[in-house]
Amino acid sequence: MTTESIDAGSPTPPAPPLSSSGPPEGPSSPWGIRDFRLLWFGRVVAVLAIQIQSSALLWQVYEIARRDHPIEEASLYLGLVGLCQFLPLLAFTLPAGAMADRRDRKRTVWISILVEASCAAAFLALALHGAPPLWGLLAVAAVFGAARAFLAPASQAFLPMVVGRKALPPAIAAQSIAFQTGAIAGPALGGVIVGVNVPLAYAVALGMFLLAIAAFILIRTSGKPAPQAHPLSPVDSVKEGLAYVWKTKIVLGAISLDLVVVLLAGVALLTPIFARDILHVGPQGFGLLRAAFGVGAMGMAIYLSRFPIRRNGGRWMFSAVAVFGLCTLTFGLSKIVWLSGLALLIGGAADMISVNVRQTLIQLATPDHMRGRVSSVSMLFIGASNELGEAYSGVMVRLLGAVGAAVFGGFGALAATGAWSAMFPGLRKADKLT
Repeated sequence: MTTESIDAGSPTPPAPPLSSSGPPEGPSSPWGIRDFRLLWFGRVVAVLAIQIQSSALLWQVYEIARRDHPIEEASLYLGLVGLCQFLPLLAFTLPAGAMADRRDRKRTVWISILVEASCAAAFLALALHGAPPLWGLLAVAAVFGAARAFLAPASQAFLPMVVGRKALPPAIAAQSIAFQTGAIAGPALGGVIVGVNVPLAYAVALGMFLLAIAAFILIRTSGKPAPQAHPLSPVDSVKEGLAYVWKTKIVLGAISLDLVVVLLAGVALLTPIFARDILHVGPQGFGLLRAAFGVGAMGMAIYLSRFPIRRNGGRWMFSAVAVFGLCTLTFGLSKIVWLSGLALLIGGAADMISVNVRQTLIQLATPDHMRGRVSSVSMLFIGASNELGEAYSGVMVRLLGAVGAAVFGGFGALAATGAWSAMFPGLRKADKLT
């Protein structure tokens, strides 16, 4: 598939066939592939574990901080959770992407999840301590961020090797369903378990991580990328990946837009503040608010897996980002629980449209031998923006208050939509997603 079929204004050389370790075309549906079903299950339980663990960690850190600090200062500690996970991502993601294009991608995935399981065990041990030091929780969070740096590019680059090109677009939608399944059940289940016992939440997350490891080990498809005729040094390999993203404006525009929007309008850090001190709904309500976003996203993912967007991809993506900004603005101004939940629900659906279009554009525009590096750049922009966004939100809450931070973020997302539409006209005009 060439970039011309996505955006006639930004031609690039045609992508070569997939590595010999995976079918160049394959069946049109990923569900008939045994290894994809294992991969899908592993992703579901891994995301479920991450969400349960994240709910427990955010609630525990906020509870500890609120014992001695007012709301505004306690929010800074929530921001530190994101910052401690962002810094390892910043340091390791690009080298991890280069490694994913040289080493066995499947093995990298399950070893990374094994490290995440070890972090869950460490969180469990700290929670059983009764009064864990904040520095200990933040240190484990940093190790977890480092594991994610190696997991993301390897897993994204491994997917096309399992399903082939024909099944790639529906496989991306199915992967989104897997993510949202965990994103819906994880916060809701995590909120309920945290309301009973924080250590139990970490123990459940640990069990889920172990299930994910088993699923990936059972996959038969080789994760070894095709050997390169002229292998580059690690430094030159990273430079080549960065140069490719910079020259391919449709990829650069898509991932940078998401970075800015998530940085400004991400509400993950704000939900515990709104749940406890503004809407007064407690840990169970906190879990339901976090789940509302996932419900909207999963509903849209299911729809897109059955009726995928095939034309006007750029317009769909920009429109969805604008709706996401409006929903963030509504969430910030709302004092009614059902309205806040509805704003998150619609925002999740809009975000899924943006994610689906963006990931499809990036995967189809990237040759297999560079997928690890391009995925690492995408992870640095997109995945790390979640953690950096939490740190940014903590500072904005300190300056503007929780409501002010959400309102500012909503307006910022709308402004970014207009700015990126003007700066990347090729992305706005991107058409076919096949």
